Amino acid sequence: MKTILILIFAAGFAHAQVPAQQAAAAPAATPAATPAGTGGGDESRFLGKDVPFVDPGSEIAQWDGKTWNISNNRIFEARFEKFLNSPEAMTESDRAYNRILSQIMEKLAPNKITAKSIDEAFQLLPQASQFDMDARLCDAIANQVYAAWIAKRSNERLTAANQSLEKERQRLEWNSQITSKPGALREKNKDGESVMPADQAEQVRQLSVRQAEVNALLKSNQFKREVAELQVKIEFQALIVQHFMQRRFQHVVIGTQFYRSVFGDGDSLLRVGGESGGLFTKATGMPPTVGTLDSLANEAMRDVREGVKAFKFLLEKKELESATKRLAEMFTLGEYMPDIQTLPREDKRQALAFVQASNKLVSSIEVKDYVQAEQLLKELEQSAKDFDNSKPKAVIETARTVAAMHIAKAKNAALRGDRQELDSELKSATEIWPRNPALAEEGRVIFSQADVQQRALGEFDQLLSQKNFRQIYDDKMRFIAATVMYPDKQAQLGKVLENMAAIEAAIARAQEVEKRGNFAGAWESAETASREFPDDNKLNQVRANLTTKASDFVRAIRQAEELEGKNQVGSSLAWYLRAQKSYPASEFARNGIERINSRLLPDAK
Repeated sequence: MKTILILIFAAGFAHAQVPAQQAAAAPAATPAATPAGTGGGDESRFLGKDVPFVDPGSEIAQWDGKTWNISNNRIFEARFEKFLNSPEAMTESDRAYNRILSQIMEKLAPNKITAKSIDEAFQLLPQASQFDMDARLCDAIANQVYAAWIAKRSNERLTAANQSLEKERQRLEWNSQITSKPGALREKNKDGESVMPADQAEQVRQLSVRQAEVNALLKSNQFKREVAELQVKIEFQALIVQHFMQRRFQHVVIGTQFYRSVFGDGDSLLRVGGESGGLFTKATGMPPTVGTLDSLANEAMRDVREGVKAFKFLLEKKELESATKRLAEMFTLGEYMPDIQTLPREDKRQALAFVQASNKLVSSIEVKDYVQAEQLLKELEQSAKDFDNSKPKAVIETARTVAAMHIAKAKNAALRGDRQELDSELKSATEIWPRNPALAEEGRVIFSQADVQQRALGEFDQLLSQKNFRQIYDDKMRFIAATVMYPDKQAQLGKVLENMAAIEAAIARAQEVEKRGNFAGAWESAETASREFPDDNKLNQVRANLTTKASDFVRAIRQAEELEGKNQVGSSLAWYLRAQKSYPASEFARNGIERINSRLLPDAK
């Protein structure tokens, strides 16, 4: 199975992946990007940086300077979850399709294959291709077999033509020898020498020319026959390799059996060159042949059957973690195999429930929601006997301990009146466990000392009256703790933090758009936020910087709005159109044009 996975993923799936890193807390993790260095001087060699490589021991794929976990990326998760939710392929149509494929494989079996069975198997191919699950792959095999038969008949005609040419060549050679032998008719020239008559010499010359033409035709026909057969072989082999990379192992076996029946010359070497050929040889330890593909396909089908049996056994034993891993491996290897497609939905849903709970556990740990993580951990321990809780449990307990230490230090700092250390420790405790229930509770105790709490509340009220929301946002951890016992203050603080979060998001968007060189779009993003929050200095500074970079667009917008306010709709429309020409995606320009149009054409729909 390791060899098969290396070949399939290296040649078939690496280009479709999103970089991901296995989370340390659970077996079915939510992916997170982890780019890996490619090295200093490596140049592009194959589909990117280098040949994809799969380490089956760690299930890590490396390609184009990045790494993936085979079963831990968004594309795989989407396909796997779709499979886990789909019904089992047990309809009459599914059974008929699998029955036809089994009949084709049986008729092409080495111990049963005959000319009649080959014809019968060929006639079944169009029937199999009528089913949706076949994706017309059997049609592709039938077309390739037919093309090979046509090429064979063409070669037979070339062989017959060569036989006729060979007879003609022998006749010309014999006539040439008879005509030019020493005992033939001779005549005297003017010097008295015995020479061949002119008409006889011309006849010998014509025989030589014709003999050369016949030899050339023989060589040409031989070359055409070899090229035609080689071309058909390459196309047939390419189709078999394609089916192998698509994990259509039944079609691989069918294709290889037809290939052997059509080409009986024993030449089964795959025409796979370059790094792909080297990859095949290194992965399998064997030369790339049609027989090797047939052997690998049969081994893959056997491995899938054994893996499905293991999945069902582990499911009965309530060992959901191992069962889910085995199912994911078998799905990766043999997604289209009947053994996989006929698995009952109820069994797959058990694996789905484990995957979803595991992903929620990882997400909870990533956002530091350790209360929910602890609850999910208990549920997974109850549902899956083999679930390894050591890593997530260690993360939760460590966070709990470290957060408690910071809260204790904050309490001591409050008793000493050390405001700087108090703020620092509360901030650290909040960063480690933002939703720690003990944080609010201990906050009430810490700020029971009226002087510390009242100073913080007084400072909060002062900053609020000054509309200095930026300072409140920068010192939010202290004010969160100070307003714990005052719901009205909490509401005010919550509104400030909400507005500041919107401002920070607007600044981030503007800066991101600016990085792409779209200064007009960046200014418009900052201007939109500034009109809603005109008092934020940082936002105003960003907007001012962008105003100079998009001066023409800004001037057009402002001139249009000023003229619109003066009811000079024609001039205003012209400036709006000028602004839109400068930045076609401008919402300011589009909205202004719509307003002007509604005033000019009030009855227009």
